[in-house]
Formats: sequence, C-alpha cells, structure tokens
Amino acid sequence: MEIGIFGGTFDPPHIGHLIVADQALHQLQLDEVWFCPVGQPPHKHNGELTPAHHRVHMTRLAIADHERFRISTIDVDRPPPHYTSGLLRALCQAFPQHHWTFLMGADSLMDLPNWHEPDYLLQVADLAVALRPDVALDLSTVEAALPQIRASLRWVRTPLLDVSSSELRRMARQGASLRYLVPRAVEAYITQVQLYAR
Repeated sequence: MEIGIFGGTFDPPHIGHLIVADQALHQLQLDEVWFCPVGQPPHKHNGELTPAHHRVHMTRLAIADHERFRISTIDVDRPPPHYTSGLLRALCQAFPQHHWTFLMGADSLMDLPNWHEPDYLLQVADLAVALRPDVALDLSTVEAALPQIRASLRWVRTPLLDVSSSELRRMARQGASLRYLVPRAVEAYITQVQLYAR
C-alpha cells in the first residue's frame, strides 16, 4: 500500500494538519495517511511538550471521522531518541510491504539537511511537501547538502492557512475560542482537562 506518514507533536492537532493530510491523500493517490505523534523530539525539552497520552488521544479524536486516516503510536511506544529516521526504520521493519511518503511543511524541508540521518529518510520514503505562507522556498541550499533530494520530492497544493499549534496553545491559555481551528472533539477535550491552562 501507498502510505503517507504524518509525524509531529500534534500539540494540539488542528485543521491545518487535517487539510494537508487529506490533500496529500487525494493529490498523491495514497491509500492511507498515518498520523504518528512523536515521542520526545530531541529539540524539545520535557517541560515544553504536553505528555504523549494527551497528544495521542487528541489525534485519535481529530481523525476519527476520516475513513482513510489512521494513528500509529510506534514512535511514542519506542525508547528515545525520537528522530524521524528512527521512526521510518521502525515502520519499515514492522511493515515491509508498504511504500512510504513522508509529509512535511516547506519549513521542515528547508531544515532537512540539519536532521539526523536525512539521507536515510530519502532512501526509504518520498517527501510530500506542503507549502506554507511564511516560508520562502529556495532549494539551492537543500540540494547542495542533499543532491538526490529532487527525485524524492512530491508537492502538495493546499490552502495557505497560517495556523500553528503554538499559537493555539497560547490562545487556550488565555481562554480564547478554538472553535473551527481544531476539531470540535479536540476543543472539548482541551476544555475538559484544562490541558493548556497555566
């Protein structure tokens, strides 16, 4: 099967994530998109990240109504460090029958040469890149570090929505409405457990 992999903290998952995943699914003719909440990204400290069980639960709620979205806890269930290359290794080992397309934003693409083992990622997966409104895309630097990258790139056209999880956490702390920015079930869960309250 052709599987799209959407990794991220999903803290919280929001409409931007869902739109990118659905557009990638249809434009790239994927069979499914698997949301893979990251365990503990190396660039974030423990105090900066909502505990994984909350993020996994919110992601389940967010994708529950889509028949071709799945969740995988393979990253949060494995020991650190939680690099993307490690996630792909675990997926390739567990599901050797699938072909992988890794979903990312243009900001992540520009930073890819600084990732841990980016060459491995390009060996085992295509890259589906969604453009972001605040990122100027200049591939020359990326190609200088990763000359083989152009063969792996697949572009996803999406509405340019400027929604970020960090801004949603700030809004939630201030008691602002998240309606229409996150799925209703996610909004209800954040409110119920006071997830981002100070």
